[in-house]
Amino acid sequence: MQERIRRVYVPMTETGFYILFCLQKEMHGYSIGQQVEKMTGGAVKISPGTMYGTLSKMEKDGLIQRTQEVEKRKLYRITPLGREVLALECKRIERLYQNSKGEWLS
Repeated sequence: MQERIRRVYVPMTETGFYILFCLQKEMHGYSIGQQVEKMTGGAVKISPGTMYGTLSKMEKDGLIQRTQEVEKRKLYRITPLGREVLALECKRIERLYQNSKGEWLS
């Protein structure tokens, strides 16, 4: 993985994380937004501008790829590079969670 990609995406924004996480399954922007809202109980809502800007940036950087277009909806899916970035972020979040439990204080 290029250092630039690591520097730009880790740590990820919450929005970026959820978009990449959702794209483990082929989806379009609107369905990603619905899934994120459902997963977070409405706590995270992604505006269309943020959604499509992030999708465009991730596609340009090779984290996701457009798989097809159906009725003007572009469908995307995570790439191997995207999976690598997502795995790094999940490890980082897991480390934060473990540290928050205070076990290291013992």
